[in-house]
Amino acid sequence: MIGIIGKKLGMTQIFNEQGLQIPCTVVEAPPNPVVQVLSAETAGVQSVQLGYGEQKLGRDNKKGEKTPRGRRANRAEVGHATKAGLTTAPRVLKSFRLDDGPKSGEIPSYAAGDKVTVDIFAAGDQVKVTGTSKGRGFQGVVKRHGFHGGPNTHGNTKHRRPGSIGPGTDPSRVIKGKKMPGHYGDHRHTQTHLRIEKIDAERNLIYIRGSVAGPTNGIVLVKKQG
Repeated sequence: MIGIIGKKLGMTQIFNEQGLQIPCTVVEAPPNPVVQVLSAETAGVQSVQLGYGEQKLGRDNKKGEKTPRGRRANRAEVGHATKAGLTTAPRVLKSFRLDDGPKSGEIPSYAAGDKVTVDIFAAGDQVKVTGTSKGRGFQGVVKRHGFHGGPNTHGNTKHRRPGSIGPGTDPSRVIKGKKMPGHYGDHRHTQTHLRIEKIDAERNLIYIRGSVAGPTNGIVLVKKQG
C-alpha cells in the first residue's frame, strides 16, 4: 500500500462534470525520495521509507564551532540520507508498507534514490489520510467533551464544571476513562475511504474530497486504500 508524504494547504471547492460543487482538501506532495528499502527477510514486512522536505546542515563559524542556532541535522541523519544518494537530510521520514495492498498481489518494487510522485494516484481512487489534529492545550469538559454545564441562575456558581465524578460509597473510586478536563487535540487521526477528485501533476497537488485532520501546513500521509 504505497503512499506519499504531503503538506495540507487548506480547503477549496471544485465542480465536477455534472456541475456539482465538491468541497476538497488540497495536499501538496512534492516527489518523495526513497531513503531506504526494507525486505520481509530483514524487517518482517516489505516496506519503503520515504523522505519529505530538507533539514539545515550544521556549518562552522569563524571560531571553528558548529552553528548552534536552530535545528540542524546530526551526522547519523546525514549519513542515512547519503546512502540513498541524497545531498540533504529529509525533514520527515515515514515508512509505507508494500505487502498489504490490494488483493491482486502485485507488490511494486523500489530502490533507494527513486522518486515517488503524485502520479501513483488517479482521480476516483480511494485513499486513507493520516494527520495530527490541532492541539488546543488544556481544556475543560465543556469544550473537550461537550458537557452542557450547570444552570446560569438560582445562585449557581459552577457553570462549566463537571460536577460529581462518582459516588463515594460504591465504587469508592473514579472509574477509568471518566471524561474530565485535560489535554485536548494533538492526536494522530486516520480517515479512511476518502475519494481523490483531481490530480495536478504539474504543481504536485492532490484534491481529496472532504476534510482531513490537521492544521494548515500540517504534515499528512496519503495512502492507497486496499
